[in-house]
Amino acid sequence: MSTHTLAAWLRCPICSSPLSAKDDFVLGCNEDHRFDANKRGYISLLPTRSRLVGDDEAMLAHRAAVLDSGAYAPITAAIGRVCPAEAMRVLDAGCGTGHYLRAVLADRPEARGLAMDLSPAAVRLAVRGEPRIDGLVADTWNALPIRDAVCEVVLNVFAPRNVVDFHRLLRVAGVLLVVVPQPDHLNELRSGSALLDVPADKAETLTEQLRPSFTLEHREPVRYELPLTGGLAHHLVAMGPAARHAGSGRRQATPESATVAVDVLCFVRG
Repeated sequence: MSTHTLAAWLRCPICSSPLSAKDDFVLGCNEDHRFDANKRGYISLLPTRSRLVGDDEAMLAHRAAVLDSGAYAPITAAIGRVCPAEAMRVLDAGCGTGHYLRAVLADRPEARGLAMDLSPAAVRLAVRGEPRIDGLVADTWNALPIRDAVCEVVLNVFAPRNVVDFHRLLRVAGVLLVVVPQPDHLNELRSGSALLDVPADKAETLTEQLRPSFTLEHREPVRYELPLTGGLAHHLVAMGPAARHAGSGRRQATPESATVAVDVLCFVRG
């Protein structure tokens, strides 16, 4: 990361003018709005008084334990297969630890990525040790401080979506890759835990919501039985929003395995 590579992704959150490097760790626009980046490789463009809270370090540690164990390796592999080989600029919206973005870039040596998340701790993890990843702390639900038509791919893995802005910042024929759970995803862990229920027909509902801005080009279901060894069940529950409600349910015996069931959806920008 440098201020130049970071600025090339971004526009001013105040006036929407392109940002450029003004000094070491300072980005600014022609209207003289200035924003401080940091030596860790990312910038926060959240409103000054924002009280929004993203994933904390404990949740991210549990997520890293799951991903580093290979528990979700088939999902990572499916994303790699579906992601266009020629993609040179990839935004990971809701990047978490940066696991999926790093995997995509590993197969594309010339590509760059922007890791975006509401959590500074998440963005810090995503950019660590990877000079081809720039980092942005921003709120997906609000107008994104990202330039128009700046990337070929948006990754959105178990994360919130901003359909209007995703369409704006993708180039024509760009790809939105979304991973959503199927109704029985981790179903064996729901009894006695605070895991959220998954609505039926989530993929179909999302496809309808994205029309006419995006057209579904490919749907790849990923389904397998995951052995729950080495504390994996605890990590799976504690790595997401359910972690904030841990202990609210009745404790049950840990099952020997759980069903991993997701859809990897490839949408093309209209």
